Amino acid sequence: MKTLIKTGVSALAVAAMSTGFAAAADMGAKDEPIKLAINEWTGQHVTTHVAAGMLREAGYEVEFVTAGMLNQFQAIADGDIHATLEIWSSNVSDQYAGLKDAGKLEELSDLGLNAREGIAYPAHVADLCPGLPAWEALKDCAMNFATAETLPMGRLVDYPADWGTPGADRMTGLELPFKAVPAGSEGALIAELRASTEKKSPLLITFWQPHWAMSAYDVKFVDLPAGEDACFSDPAWGPNPNAINDCDFAASRIFKAGWPGMKDKWPAAHEILVNYALAVEDQQPMMGAVDVDGKGVEEVVAAWMAANEGKWKPVVDAATK
Repeated sequence: MKTLIKTGVSALAVAAMSTGFAAAADMGAKDEPIKLAINEWTGQHVTTHVAAGMLREAGYEVEFVTAGMLNQFQAIADGDIHATLEIWSSNVSDQYAGLKDAGKLEELSDLGLNAREGIAYPAHVADLCPGLPAWEALKDCAMNFATAETLPMGRLVDYPADWGTPGADRMTGLELPFKAVPAGSEGALIAELRASTEKKSPLLITFWQPHWAMSAYDVKFVDLPAGEDACFSDPAWGPNPNAINDCDFAASRIFKAGWPGMKDKWPAAHEILVNYALAVEDQQPMMGAVDVDGKGVEEVVAAWMAANEGKWKPVVDAATK
């Protein structure tokens, strides 16, 4: 997997240096808590807790608000949540774009993670569906993936329902004989990968990287037609002349957004969150410590921050000193 920063300088330090260590911003209403959204997946929890640790180091109070990825944006526009730290462009809702265009939501900056999403399978599944990773192979071996729930079609384990339907969209666009069944959670997706790997059973799944499970379960992506812009708007583009989405996922961008009033109410906090970035090589081991080793997110993030002050403290200092 590619890493964001290949030198010894972290993404956070680069962000701090880019500010030129300008004059510190006002702290603003530091006696009022800044509310950060907690979404449904471990990586987002890690990302958000690192941001919270930085804000607390600056002297702010922080509260976490559990919010669905797709339904959090109106709460941000209303000021009930002040920032969300890991939005994936491939799953963002039309509501986000509308609120942003109306000036009711501010896009802060890219988080910096190198990402990919796609239709995937544990490596052993290639023996059960000859021809993989070519997507056309799925036409001939769909019955190998069938369950009582999906017969006569194969089963695709898609993202949880409130993450959107990207896997189902690909099955329809490419006319693949698979029924997409939403997973209940990120944990349910991992359970599917674990069971398939242990039992050497067939599994087709919508998944993403960075994620510790990509290496733990030797997950491979299906080779789909390139995800060009025309694929998502022009049915004539691609192998199916009657449908859109007959291609791979568009390249994913991961970014942050916040309540527009934050920059006036908490100027230094706004600066910290704008300049905050997190590298794959930092996030992924923390995800593994939580999901594989069973440690708490707070414990894992606190240990990382204590051992890596040089990677995040310059951003805090640039905004506050």
